[in-house]
Amino acid sequence: MNGHDSAGRIGPRAGHGRARLWGPYLSERQWGTVREDYSPGGDAWSYFPHDHARSRAYRWGEDGLGGISDDKQRLCLALALWNGRDPILKERAFGLTNGEGNHGEDVKEYYFYLDSTPSHSYLKYLYKYPQAAYPYNDLVAVNRFRTRHDYEYELLDTGVFDDDRYHDVTVEYAKADHDDLLMRVTVDNRGPDAARLHVLPTLWFRNTWSWQPDPDGERPRLRATGGPAGTATVRADHPELGGYELRCATEVPLLFTENETHRERIFGTPDPGPYVKDGIGRHVVDGEADTVNPDQEGTKAAAHYVLDVPAKGSVTLRLRLGRTGTPLDLGQEYEAVFRDRIAEADAFYRELTPDGASEDEARVLRQALAGMLWSKQYYAFDLETWLAEHDLTPWSTPRPGIRNREWFHMASDDIVSMPDKWEYPWFAAWDLAFHAVALSVVDIDFAKQQLELLLKENFLHPNGQIPAYEWNFGDVNPPVHAWAAYFVHQLEQRTTGRSDDAFLERAFQKLLTNFTWWVNRKDPQGRNVFQGGFLGLDNIGVFDRSAPLPTGGTLEQADGTAWMALYCQSMLQIALELSERNPAYEELVVKFVEHYLWIAASMDRLGDLGDELWDEEDGFFYDVLRLPDGRAVRLKVRSMVGLLPLCASTVFRPEQLSHLPGLSDRLRRFAARHPSLSVTLTTAQAGTAGGPRLLSVVDEKKLVRILARLLDENEFLSPYGVRALSRQHREHPYTFWVHGEEYKVSYLPAESDTAMFGGNSNWRGPVWLPMNVLVVRALLNLYGFYGDDLTVECPTGSGVRKNLYEVAEEIGARIARIFLRGPDGTRPVYGGQPRFRDDPHWRDLVSFYEYFHGDNGAGIGASHQTGWTGLVAALMKLFGTLGPDDFRSPPTGRSAR
Repeated sequence: MNGHDSAGRIGPRAGHGRARLWGPYLSERQWGTVREDYSPGGDAWSYFPHDHARSRAYRWGEDGLGGISDDKQRLCLALALWNGRDPILKERAFGLTNGEGNHGEDVKEYYFYLDSTPSHSYLKYLYKYPQAAYPYNDLVAVNRFRTRHDYEYELLDTGVFDDDRYHDVTVEYAKADHDDLLMRVTVDNRGPDAARLHVLPTLWFRNTWSWQPDPDGERPRLRATGGPAGTATVRADHPELGGYELRCATEVPLLFTENETHRERIFGTPDPGPYVKDGIGRHVVDGEADTVNPDQEGTKAAAHYVLDVPAKGSVTLRLRLGRTGTPLDLGQEYEAVFRDRIAEADAFYRELTPDGASEDEARVLRQALAGMLWSKQYYAFDLETWLAEHDLTPWSTPRPGIRNREWFHMASDDIVSMPDKWEYPWFAAWDLAFHAVALSVVDIDFAKQQLELLLKENFLHPNGQIPAYEWNFGDVNPPVHAWAAYFVHQLEQRTTGRSDDAFLERAFQKLLTNFTWWVNRKDPQGRNVFQGGFLGLDNIGVFDRSAPLPTGGTLEQADGTAWMALYCQSMLQIALELSERNPAYEELVVKFVEHYLWIAASMDRLGDLGDELWDEEDGFFYDVLRLPDGRAVRLKVRSMVGLLPLCASTVFRPEQLSHLPGLSDRLRRFAARHPSLSVTLTTAQAGTAGGPRLLSVVDEKKLVRILARLLDENEFLSPYGVRALSRQHREHPYTFWVHGEEYKVSYLPAESDTAMFGGNSNWRGPVWLPMNVLVVRALLNLYGFYGDDLTVECPTGSGVRKNLYEVAEEIGARIARIFLRGPDGTRPVYGGQPRFRDDPHWRDLVSFYEYFHGDNGAGIGASHQTGWTGLVAALMKLFGTLGPDDFRSPPTGRSAR
């Protein structure tokens, strides 16, 4: 099943390059992004809204419905639909902008990524399309007038799916070869009456010619061409991509226009010609005859099917996109290719699914990984060009409203794993690291490629900073790249027996520069206490951590410092492994041990000094506010910030250290010179003679005290994982007064009630999978050190004692419970919505949200966040295939975590 099958066709695991030329690389949303923002004030949402998208050519990318493209998005293929009632052609998913939603931006559609193999040899996508007019205005109006304390108004709430009056539109793609793609569209009428549906598979070129006109350049063209009787064919010629043909199995009308901005509608200026981007939509919806080209050529084309689908009936369409001159069979061979690709995908996922998994567990795992693979996107963004188009050069005086002016070097022309192709159609650095961990379960090569991507010279800033996210590349995400790189490397060793040392060394060399950036930029007082700022946790703190403090002074962050401790541990693990083959890395081993010891010691120095991050009375870590007059104030918010020090726990096996016999002597001399580090050094001792060594910010006493809170169901332990904020803050909010103004942190298990960071993310109570995975990782590492000798109550107060492996397993089971059907048929992720519980056409469809209600597990935020939420598949795989012995004695002889 690796590479091609016996007939030379694409298999599920086919490698990179030609085999992955085509894939689901089309965005779900290009409008409203920073890339497309050329406004003077930087208001991306208002400058290019959804209402413009059908009429306005994009600058940097394309979007579509259930679409695919080549790996440079030169040629795109996607669906367009019209139910005869909508005011516009349905060419892309609709949602609310940040200012329209009562909890930030939000897609208002129901679509599901049902299947994909790593090579995209088979893809399956489902879109649910109402037969009544889509309620665009209703969704905007109702949500706009709801407050942050109200629920969001969703598409199901509008009633457009009542009486099952909707179509299920399923799109499948199967590859006969790397450049031969079969498309099958199945329309199921779920309603009680026959219903008409216009289906328009649409082929178009990304507009690259309008921005840098080349009078001598060859513009790509689409045109109608001959084919076998009873078919319709569109020929596509591109100067770089070459020639393709899209063939339809029936003789269907072909409509052509140009992928050019309808300037008269958008800007009130003359159009460059009679045919513009929205020409097909105006022709179909508004009946305008002269908006499509009668000569049947252009840069955008659609096959126009008008289907009368019987009540409870189904209609299937067959199309095929292949190289010009390829026999594009749409009969027996077409059906055989689909059968083969589906059978291969089934076999691939059977092999991937743990033995003993239930049918529903296998379904959740497969859809989670399918969502990960569908969330790949072609991401083009040349910052130097974009900034020049904003009249900025590297030597210009800074102007307000222009983002990312320090990132002239950055230029992306890559396939990137996105958090969510509608709500977050741009990468985020720490998201991408967690994506790689989840993707390593299904596609280790792509996982490694993604980790290296942000470390390349066209992403990594010359000063060593990793770009955070499109709205502000200069912001700071947690430094988890080293941990993810080592995890993926070790997983490849465990599962394949191969060790990609070249990957590990390349990543390490680039991460050295990033580590140095952190040390130089985020430890302003040189005390090994870090002030990362935002750190991806949005509103978790008392203050906006990306803004100047209202008190003045500085904020010493328990999470920022713990992240750096984990960073040191991960770099130490990599340096140790590389030193086995290259003695030059021994010096870097020593460097990271020393860095770690200083950082760990800074969190709790000798004596109870009152200004450390550790609070002995509460048995918890807190941020410390250092005021301008020198006073230190602990901000006693019990949150994930204080749990992160637990995550900086890594076990080293004796065999990892055996090739460095002088290391112990060097560390002893270091300790003798720095007696203040003695507390930290005790956590680095061997548990037994010749046994493993533990580097941990917390000793056993602190560990037990922190776990008592973490495993308390009245604090952090939810039925669905670990909350980001203690539930104790529901009755006991934390308040801080500054100049007569109250700053308060209360337990909010669902959406945010503040506008901080747009208000669409909340870290004051919900369950977030990436942080839960780090907690699970720490518990498994600590189990590798303490073994069965250390047990804790789980849950706290229950009288049930478990070892740390069993605690980790319990957290993993609670997370999986979010997505699995319970005894009454309810999946907690859907918050008790009856249709997802009872309807056979909905109940087996799983959505993977951004985060989850801290009390009932309902999905919140981005509804297709199969980026880091895809980690549920990694947890299911881990606990389905590995047991306690695997963490006590790794089979490779090296640390497996």
